[in-house]
Amino acid sequence: MTDAFDPTTYMPADPKANGAYFTPDAVVRSLVSWAVRDETDTMLDPSCGDGRFLLGHVNAVGIEQDPRSAAVAKERAPGALVHEGDFFTWAAHTEARFDCAAGNPPFIRYQRFKGEARKFALDLCARLGVQFSGLASSWAPFLVAAGGLVRTGGRMSFVVPAEIGHAPYAAPLIEWLCGHFAHVQLVAVREKLFPELSEDCWLLYAEGAGGSTSAVAMTVQDRFTASNAPPAPTVRIALDDWRTTWNRRLRPFLLTNAARSIYTFATEQTATRRLGELGKVGIGYVSGANGFFHLRASEAAHWQIPDQLLQPAIRNGRMLPSTVLNRASLDRLMRDDQPINLLRLHRGRELPREVLNYLDSPAGHEAREAYKCRVRDPWYVVPDVKVPHYFLSYMSGRTVGLVRNDARATCPNTLHCVTLRDRGSIAAINAARATPFFQLSCEIEGHPLGGGMLKLEPREAARIAIPNMATLGALDVNALSEAVTELQRWRHYTPLPYKSTD
Repeated sequence: MTDAFDPTTYMPADPKANGAYFTPDAVVRSLVSWAVRDETDTMLDPSCGDGRFLLGHVNAVGIEQDPRSAAVAKERAPGALVHEGDFFTWAAHTEARFDCAAGNPPFIRYQRFKGEARKFALDLCARLGVQFSGLASSWAPFLVAAGGLVRTGGRMSFVVPAEIGHAPYAAPLIEWLCGHFAHVQLVAVREKLFPELSEDCWLLYAEGAGGSTSAVAMTVQDRFTASNAPPAPTVRIALDDWRTTWNRRLRPFLLTNAARSIYTFATEQTATRRLGELGKVGIGYVSGANGFFHLRASEAAHWQIPDQLLQPAIRNGRMLPSTVLNRASLDRLMRDDQPINLLRLHRGRELPREVLNYLDSPAGHEAREAYKCRVRDPWYVVPDVKVPHYFLSYMSGRTVGLVRNDARATCPNTLHCVTLRDRGSIAAINAARATPFFQLSCEIEGHPLGGGMLKLEPREAARIAIPNMATLGALDVNALSEAVTELQRWRHYTPLPYKSTD
């Protein structure tokens, strides 16, 4: 016998694993009222959860993999047809077609969205014309598979993660949407639709299935307002512009036209270079056991580790000064007994007795069992140790740090290494990094994470723009500072307005 459920309080056993976070009623009503144009319309919800989208229309079909959620949906929306099982399997075999689709697809990152189910989903999308990378989260294939079941002229409206504005795997989705619908609109909402989640969400509206469009309409608003139709677009983004100037990202369109114009003016100057043109941007080394391989001065003295086997290393961005890491900086960290001494051993060299004692210590036995240490030979040789010209923070709050390395230190993969091709570019980098333009470029090329942080992957960091002094001098500093602050607001980091560190 099925237990009785309280639909107002029910949550699946593991919402994170299932990507199941139920949608606010006002959002549900807005999406359904736009998608359904007539009471005879058939509506699909590909991941119906507890059935709240199904309640909005009598002629609805929902698919739900979680048995308890499916049971709640059947109880809440007895007039709807609810199928329990995997949506992609159902979509691949059904002959049903729908006038519209609406819902909130599960957001399951690729690390959890895996196995045969993932392969089946991506294969289905490939047959529909979309090749997703192995990094695609579950919601993107859900949209494609659902859109493939919408009749010619039909519509769909969905809650989507804000990742649609910047994630590389979202670009094929946008291309597909614009190639299969006559009108595509995104509503970017700064205020969180799901206050309990770190993930920001936007709204997607697509209509005219079977058509195509050369532009994405986008509305930028501070907070969600319930409505039977999407708000008027604030900008129309030509796909050609999106593909080229903005590197297949929608996030820059959170800014005003004026702010984007300043940015494109600077990046289009012939003297402007991308950081990846000036040098190589990559992650630092992976020790496999940071606590063991990074010694405090007191620990090195205790074990009598020879100085020549220790190399200065900056373990994280908090250890870095604002502009230049030099010998005085290291001395301060040494006096504070920070773990800044990397045990740098080399393959094939005889080890001193003191080092052997340290390797044979309880901490050494624990370290050698760590995965990275276990799979390398010998386990105690840390590979890929670099001495870069600059350290670049890849997780940042207020500002991104680009710190010149005058101390010949190294770093693990908690920081990025920037190794220049020509030291002659140091002057240009030093001038650019102290400006709000540099911070704006980091905001545009990076992407937000939960908790207000900005993340820069190496490929993103390589696109940071470095104008020359003449170009920098021609830019409106106040407008740039306001643009930096605005993008920080969108990632829910609200510092004081940016000030130059000159």
